[in-house]
Amino acid sequence: MKFAICNEIFQPWPVERGFKFAAEVGYHAVEIAPFTISKYVTDISPEQRLTLRRQADSAGVAISGLHWVLAFTEGFHLTHPDPAIRSKTSDYLTELVTCCADLGGQSIVVGSPKQRNLDENTPFELGWARALDVFRPMIRAAEAKQITVCFEPLAPSETNFINTAEKAIQFTQALQSDRFKIILDVKAMSSESKPIPQIIHDSSPHFRYFHANDRNLKGPGFGDTDFHPIAKALKEVGYNGYVSVEVFNFDEGPEVIATQSIKYLRSVFESHPA
Repeated sequence: MKFAICNEIFQPWPVERGFKFAAEVGYHAVEIAPFTISKYVTDISPEQRLTLRRQADSAGVAISGLHWVLAFTEGFHLTHPDPAIRSKTSDYLTELVTCCADLGGQSIVVGSPKQRNLDENTPFELGWARALDVFRPMIRAAEAKQITVCFEPLAPSETNFINTAEKAIQFTQALQSDRFKIILDVKAMSSESKPIPQIIHDSSPHFRYFHANDRNLKGPGFGDTDFHPIAKALKEVGYNGYVSVEVFNFDEGPEVIATQSIKYLRSVFESHPA
């Protein structure tokens, strides 16, 4: 299994230091949150992108792709009633594909709960249609650059638009592209009524990325979520992508989070050989 880690864990370190530390403790890749580089991905110059790619290469890690893609931005929304806002959002998502390709990444995770919430006057079906229209240009660009866009089902506590893996699969399949899939996230799956291993089985082969965390918002192994049945299910469905550590509570600090998370994940996955 290939392990990655999200780079916001290493803030406020320089990005290069995060690459080096991730490599030293055994991660294969780093997942980039664009806001750690610049507020808008369009402000990350081609020269900066090349530098980041070279820094990762020099450290001995890949850049798996992008996530938290609309975090801390303004003026973007997938289901907004204003077509101008949706058009602006579509253009920005397409720019993310270019950035991901420039960095040598393979995947873009789109969660962004605040930027997809349905307002009280937008029926679910209308929001669904609007969001698909926003994604269409991004998916065409992703097909051209061989990037996979992974839509993220999120808990009802985070968004009122697409809360289960099953519904997310239906959404992505509507565009009939092998470059539009879903991501599974342990924290998010914990909100579903199905057991996580069942979600993994039911979602194969429609998920192309995997976030490892605990329902308590910390890293894997920092709470009561048992990853043994999760690892077993991932092996059973033949998943061979990244298992990427994403946390939301940074209390333990970057060194402890990164080191203990991969130590726990390695021990779990080694207990379940393919």
